[in-house]
Amino acid sequence: MNEVRNKAILARQVSLEMALVSAEVKNAFLQSLATLLREHSEFILDENEIDIQNNQERLSPALIDRLRLNENRIEAMAKGCEDIIALNDPNGSVIEEFTRPNGLDIQKIRVPLGVIAMIYEARPNVTIDAAALCLKAGNAVILRGGKEAYHSNKYLVSLIKEALTRNAISPDSVQFIEDNDRTLALELMQDREHIDVLIPRGSAKLIQSVIENAKIPVLETGVGNCHIYVEQSADLRKALAIVINAKCSRPGVCNAAEKCLVDQSIAPQFLDLLIPALKETNVEIRACAKTKELYPDLILASTEDWETEYLDLIIGVKIVNGLQEAIEHIQKYGTKHSESIVTQDLSAAQRFQKEIDAAAVYVNASTRFTDGSEFGYGAEIGISTQKLHARGPMGLNELCTIKYLIHGDGQVR
Repeated sequence: MNEVRNKAILARQVSLEMALVSAEVKNAFLQSLATLLREHSEFILDENEIDIQNNQERLSPALIDRLRLNENRIEAMAKGCEDIIALNDPNGSVIEEFTRPNGLDIQKIRVPLGVIAMIYEARPNVTIDAAALCLKAGNAVILRGGKEAYHSNKYLVSLIKEALTRNAISPDSVQFIEDNDRTLALELMQDREHIDVLIPRGSAKLIQSVIENAKIPVLETGVGNCHIYVEQSADLRKALAIVINAKCSRPGVCNAAEKCLVDQSIAPQFLDLLIPALKETNVEIRACAKTKELYPDLILASTEDWETEYLDLIIGVKIVNGLQEAIEHIQKYGTKHSESIVTQDLSAAQRFQKEIDAAAVYVNASTRFTDGSEFGYGAEIGISTQKLHARGPMGLNELCTIKYLIHGDGQVR
């Protein structure tokens, strides 16, 4: 029996126990995990440094940034665990209840999904976020991280198992797939017998592979080809700060802005602010033909550029003829993740939010806020860009399904 099947069987066996663990015990586990993360930060950084050195030559600086841990990021992981403690346990929570004319009392409640498998790349913090959220919601979880973060992930999982053991929860509730063989990843995607839901988190290539090969339900965390549209009434200084933050604060994450659309009526003024600021922060600019006329030294954008999530210090800049063209461009090239308009025109803001089909649609704010912790979920399992079951940042409630409880007094039909 190979590693994937063996660990999937263990996760299935323990999932029924996990669904019965009390909120108090799960919260004690999360506090233990937060404590262990802080106490072992030096060892975590040592393991992470091995991963950094192993990948320094083959990954871009932005992807190295996704991989890298530091004291602040470890503290954020620990704080995320404590934030989840403060959230209500969704397991058994009543969504609605009603009594039918025949006297049947019906409750609609949340219950755990069961066994959740996560396939993800590069970011070791996902190991902690996924385990903390899945376990608090009453699920068992199987973690299959990328080979880039192998040493970081393995050590973090050892801390998760230690925290579980300290609180008399089976350490088998978390399984870590150590073998990075792609055939085993394929087996994980197709184990309908033991896994209830599969969540991929990473590159477009990874997500597409999972969608094409999975035989179990997939909660799709989507690619973020996110746009900032600077509308003609925008406060230009505010717009500049938003674009620079959305592109440069962490270019390798899915809520980073990849494109900036600028209304043609303010293009000369705004681009005179934006282009130098982007160059100063070492952002490579892919420009539409109109933008290149104003700035001949820029790279001319191709159709592929408008479709691309760069995950790097690269941005596409396009001049558009008003709100309608901006909406049409985003609907054509966007990935239904996060889109933003910078404007002082209320009607333009309302139309943008109504017509843009995306999980998160902003007015006068950076797309970087599309994040579970920023939305008050403590952490997130990922950003869903699909429409069934969950959309946007996925927290505890999205890791549950529905059960109906019906109480009668001898009713027959």
